[in-house]
Amino acid sequence: MNNELLSRLEVLRVRLECEFAYSGETMIGNCLCKKIQFEIDGALPRLYQCHCSQCRKQSGATANTATVVNAEKFRWLAGQRNISTWRHDSGFRSHFCTTCGCPVPNPLGNLPYIWIPVGLLDKTGHKDVFAHIFVGSKADWENTPTSGLVYDTVPELSEFIAMLQQPVTP
Repeated sequence: MNNELLSRLEVLRVRLECEFAYSGETMIGNCLCKKIQFEIDGALPRLYQCHCSQCRKQSGATANTATVVNAEKFRWLAGQRNISTWRHDSGFRSHFCTTCGCPVPNPLGNLPYIWIPVGLLDKTGHKDVFAHIFVGSKADWENTPTSGLVYDTVPELSEFIAMLQQPVTP
């Protein structure tokens, strides 16, 4: 068998075996066209929403809901060659699927963490957003969030990542 056929068979195996569900131990995610697939080991850290103008434009919504996972708990299953990156002059980066345009996980700068757009996961095990950042630059038509921690900008990055990594309490 050639490499392309083996690659396609591996993608089908992952789809059939996992069907992109939350198992309690491993979460599987994918972009809209399902060419890009990944998994996260263990419980998902707390969720946050970023209300800055760049995240609003990237998501097309009031905020971008995401989390940050330790890079050791993250694995690509398929489609890394389908990822493209765009960089803004400000340093903002958008990694996305070249086929469907979905934002996809990407390294958090030079830190040992991966940014995860949680909309790519069918189930997260969470019900609440823990924090809202850059609420000071939210859209004029958006109401101020009333649950979770609310920040006009963002806490210091290492402090924020540490808060997200704390266990979720019921």
